[in-house]
Amino acid sequence: EVQIVESGGGSVQVGGSLTLSCTTSGFVFEDADMKWYRQADGTECELVAKFEDDGSTFYSDFVKGRFSLSRDSAKKAVYLQMNSLRPVDTAVYHCTAVAYDVTGACPRGEWWGQGPQVTVSS
Repeated sequence: EVQIVESGGGSVQVGGSLTLSCTTSGFVFEDADMKWYRQADGTECELVAKFEDDGSTFYSDFVKGRFSLSRDSAKKAVYLQMNSLRPVDTAVYHCTAVAYDVTGACPRGEWWGQGPQVTVSS
């Protein structure tokens, strides 16, 4: 069974920081495409950050320079460090994975975590 469990959400003041954690199991983490998305009330879901195929990181313009993505293969976890938070960052943040399940069978599956709420107040 695939599990994606996020933690670390909460409420902060403008300029504050939070670190979201995403721990996983049930799929081949080593070559999984891991991404963070977010969705604010009444808006479309948007990509926040992801790992590229070469292991580098991509950030959407609205978080570039403020957010940092990392992963720990030993723990099968990814992290999103969020600094200099703004009210517009208020959203539910989802950790997602596109990966082979533990059997390695095609096609790759896609899984989403339920997402912690992040609220930034002024």
